[in-house]
This record gives sequence, structure tokens and C-alpha cells, in this order.
Amino acid sequence: MFVTHLECSLTGERYPADQLQGLSNAGKPLLVRYDLEAAAAKLSREELAGRLTGMWKWRELLPMPAGVEPVSLGEPQTPLIPLSKTASRAGAADVLVKDEGRLPTGSFKARGLAMAVTMAKHFGVERIAMPTNGNAGAALAAYGARAGMKTLVICPAETPEINVRETAAYGAEVWVADGQIDECGRLVREGAAEGRWFDCSTLKEPYRLEGKKVMGLELVEQLGWKVPDAIFYPTGGGTGLIGMWKAFDEMEAVGLIGPERPRMYAVQAAGCAPMVRAFGRGDEFAERWEGAATVATGIRVPSAVGDFLILRAVRESGGAAIAVEEEAILQAVEDSARDDGMLLCPEGGAVLAAWRKALDGGLVSGEERVVLFNCANGNKYPLSDRSRRLQLAGATAAML
Repeated sequence: MFVTHLECSLTGERYPADQLQGLSNAGKPLLVRYDLEAAAAKLSREELAGRLTGMWKWRELLPMPAGVEPVSLGEPQTPLIPLSKTASRAGAADVLVKDEGRLPTGSFKARGLAMAVTMAKHFGVERIAMPTNGNAGAALAAYGARAGMKTLVICPAETPEINVRETAAYGAEVWVADGQIDECGRLVREGAAEGRWFDCSTLKEPYRLEGKKVMGLELVEQLGWKVPDAIFYPTGGGTGLIGMWKAFDEMEAVGLIGPERPRMYAVQAAGCAPMVRAFGRGDEFAERWEGAATVATGIRVPSAVGDFLILRAVRESGGAAIAVEEEAILQAVEDSARDDGMLLCPEGGAVLAAWRKALDGGLVSGEERVVLFNCANGNKYPLSDRSRRLQLAGATAAML
């Protein structure tokens, strides 16, 4: 509605927004730019408070042309859940989880893919494709089915079986391949270049980021139009982190918030930490991580096209990139479930583990308001069987 153009995130080169676009001529992500002065005349805190909650209440800051209806499965505003006991055990006062597992298909990928598929449908795309470690493929397949599109998804062999089956259940053509997600992406790239499908991979088109940035818009309104002191975000391709950083600038420009910003912490697993390594070296771009391995499959991304945008946001915010070990990830999932009844996904466990590490290292204090992003429903991942067996014949309550 208020889109003016698309812009190369590296060079600033402009592109028309009324055409289907992928990467820029420099091979970098395109960013949607808006007439924020015009949007400001339509938006206010009071106006937004009177709208139904959910992703689409932010329409003035989303790229849909006037009259275009979203491809939607009913994307709600996700809740902020306090981890009171977990925080107390660590000597902290205020730790909140934004639980993205409440979204359709059980993960925050629904936000980005709802927006990407909406725009692909608007531009007449009939077949869409992507590589995935699990949740993104399921979301693409679900929204593709909703839009009447054909979907192709290629998964690394280590993708959780439930994600593979879920994606196929939506009618997608699913291939499980040896190799990592970026290697699967080569085939998607080749097919897109040959005109076989449109590539919906992370940041390979401009609109997934716009859907993901709604996390930041929602969060600030939920916190009474204040940003938290720090955000810990599970970072593979980094679309949400980049999107939220963009959202905060847009919110300031339309008069919803001031210049305050949270410190952004990009969280990775020690077994796949290209952003952490690049951050530590002071590099602008991140080298590919060889031999990537982690139980948190959503952040098992050896290389990311938006690497420089992730690093830029982290540095501009005064945050950091943090890697956590597998044992710490699993322990965090166990602790949160036992102490606060919050079953985090492994990537959410990584985020909790990273906050603990940052707290111990003095990067955050126990008095600060911190938001941790749980990117998916914990039930979508394999869980340890800790049940005990009982033969009812001869069993009594006293035995239990």
C-alpha cells in the first residue's frame, strides 16, 4: 500500500516493486522500502489498539498492494510467557519468551511464508520451491496449498522426520537429500534459473523478511510501546533478526517509538557458528562453516546470504553473536519444561542457554528486561522417553 521501491541491501541500487524480484544484481537480498511519512498519517498507537490482533493488523507496514488479500491460516499475535522460576534460579528478575510455536504449522516460519506466498500469488507464480531444515518447508507447503500452488521442498537427511512428513502431508513434493541446506539450495537455484519454479529460500526474495519483521512490531506493542533491553534470537539464515531490526527503524519513522533499541544477540550452536566466528574476527561477511552439526536443526545453516545484515544489526545494537554447546541446549530445554512448564524447541533451548551464558559473562544483567524467541513448538521434535512401565494386574497406588 505504501511501498515505494525495493533496494539492494548492499549497494542501495533501486528496483521496481511492481515486478517479481529475487536477489539484486549484486546477489544480495532486496529490502522493501515504504513511504513512511504517508504511513505515519494512517498509523497511531490508538488506531492499532482498536484493530483485531494478528499479523495483518500491521498492513501499512507490509508490502501488499491495495485490495490484495493475504494468503492466511489465521496468524495470531503470539504470547509473551515469563520464565519466572528459570529466571529466579539464575538470579534474574525479568525473562520473557515470545512463543512463536503458537503460529500455524507450529513455527515462526509461518509469518515469513504467509507474506512470501501472498506476494508470489499476486505476481502470478504457480510453483514455488525451497531447501529446508524442516519448519520452513512445512510452512511453505501449507501456504502453497492454501494459495493453490505447487510446492517442491528439498531437505537434508538430518531433517526431523516429523517435519518431512508434515511437509508432504500438505501436498508438497518432498525430496530428502544427503548434504547440508545450502547444498540442497543449489538445486533450487538451478531450477529457478531455468524457470521451473520460484525460489522462496531465505532472503532470496524480498517478502519473507517483511512477514518476519512483524515479530518486532508485535513485541513492542505488547511491551507498552517500549523495546526490551535485549533480544536473544536463534540465528540460521537470520531473517527474523534482520527483519526486527528493520521494523524498529520503521516504527520510529512513523512515530510509534523513539530512538531506543534493544541489544540483539544472534544465537548459534557451537557445531554451526559462522556468525559467531565472523563477529569475533570483526569480519563483514561470514565464511561457510564446514561439518555443521547440531540437534537444533533450524540453526544448522553453514552459510547465509544475509550474513552481513545479521552482523550489521548485532554490531549496531551493541549486542553480540553467541555460540552454545549441545549439552547446554538440551539442559535448557529440560530445565524450562520442568521448572516453568514451557517446552522449548531445541533452537529455543539454544537461546535460553545463550542468555545464561551472557548473564554469567556480564553481557546482560539480572535486572534487565530480556526477550527470548522460541521459534517452534517443542512437540515437533523428538523427546526422550522417561516414562516407566507398569503392569496393572497386581499394581496398587502404594507402588507409585
